Amino acid sequence: MERQRSFSVKSTRVLALIITTISSAIVFLTFFSTSLIKSNSSLYSTTDANFQIDLSPISAISESNNLRSSSIFDTSVSPKASQILISTHFNPPENTSGSAKIPGFEQKTRGESLVKEIANLTSIKVIQLPSNNGEENKFKRIEECDVTKGKWVYDSDYPLYTNASCPFIDEGFGCQSNGRLDLNYMKWRWEPQDCDAPRFNATKMLEMIRGKRLVFVGDSINRNQWESMLCMLFQAVKDPKRVYETHNRRITKEKGNYSFRFLDYKCTVEFYVTHFLVREGRARIGRKRRETLRIDAMDRTSSRWKGANVLVFNTAHWWSHYKTKSGVNYYQEGDQIHPKLDVSTAFKKALQTWSSWVDKNIDPKKTRVFFRSAAPSHFSGGEWNSGGHCREANKPLNETFKPNYSGKNTIVEEVLKQMRTPVTLLNVSGLSQYRIDAHPSIYGAKPENRHSKAVQDCSHWCLPGVPDTWNYFLYLHLLHKR
Repeated sequence: MERQRSFSVKSTRVLALIITTISSAIVFLTFFSTSLIKSNSSLYSTTDANFQIDLSPISAISESNNLRSSSIFDTSVSPKASQILISTHFNPPENTSGSAKIPGFEQKTRGESLVKEIANLTSIKVIQLPSNNGEENKFKRIEECDVTKGKWVYDSDYPLYTNASCPFIDEGFGCQSNGRLDLNYMKWRWEPQDCDAPRFNATKMLEMIRGKRLVFVGDSINRNQWESMLCMLFQAVKDPKRVYETHNRRITKEKGNYSFRFLDYKCTVEFYVTHFLVREGRARIGRKRRETLRIDAMDRTSSRWKGANVLVFNTAHWWSHYKTKSGVNYYQEGDQIHPKLDVSTAFKKALQTWSSWVDKNIDPKKTRVFFRSAAPSHFSGGEWNSGGHCREANKPLNETFKPNYSGKNTIVEEVLKQMRTPVTLLNVSGLSQYRIDAHPSIYGAKPENRHSKAVQDCSHWCLPGVPDTWNYFLYLHLLHKR
């Protein structure tokens, strides 16, 4: 009996050990399977709304410095951080799992090959940003794609719209409607050399600004860009009657303020004209009242810019006119009229007035702010009022041409760096310098309205045309931030 009891006890212990072992194995297999499923799902969870990647082992810059948020319009950052976001540097999407679908880039393979291929596609730039806890600045490596580096390529699928399909092109930009026969200027598309960025998607752009205000503020070159954006977005609208100007205004050069509502998306795309961003006025000089430029006061329409969700500013074109260049009894600060002031100094003072207004009136959590760089003119043989022309140009300048960077753009960058509010510089100057073929020339007016062939427009741009690329960059920035 003693032996039988001993054997029974041992058998029970062995049976308990076996059951424990099997249970542990089941728990382990369940945990491993769950982890594997989560890992695989993360490989394909990246959406094409994300346009950023950090391949370094350090935590993402955007997380450590609060540069990212749940909204594409939240751009709040630490006040100590450098606020200038140089345009057209875009990061491929995050890839922490070893494989991901890259929006706009070619499909990559898993593992190390993905990292190697992306490294070949992009340029590496070291950025120094202060940490939030007051520690010493840390250098972090991010992968970037500079879409300003590239070339114009002929694309038979272009243009994105035509003079016939867009009712918003005013006479000054409707070159085809005004009789221009060589239409190749519509067919050129900017192609970045280091990445395959996603193409413009009008429906996606409208979704990004759903319920928002997209506002362009600046001179007639910004009106050029604003009309381009209206045309690009209009192509995704099924019912043309669902888009209208809120005050029933027809777009002309004479009227400067417009707001077009896209009913189905509950958004507005607006334009406010201001040649200098600061106030144009008149003051008594001697016995006469003369035109002056108040470089210490904002344009009178500035109150209307408040509350916008995306703001696109520019000023440059009018700073090259005679009065602004000479600076004699023209620039005013308070009651003082400068007998003589250098145009570069006046330009910087005006931008500082604008930057102070932005820092005071714009909430970066609600508004994205952009500043477009100067667009080039292409006059040959004189200026706009002295026989300058560009009519003979029918294709872009070749790749041996080397664009230059204007002094105005350098001043803009200096001012943006001093701002508390994040401002993205849309750097369109270099790529636009190649497009000597894309100006209205004599086709900025209908034949019956042309007073003289000697007066040609080599400053503005035919639509469709170069401003479509500027808006494409704007689209990429909003897509990236999202």
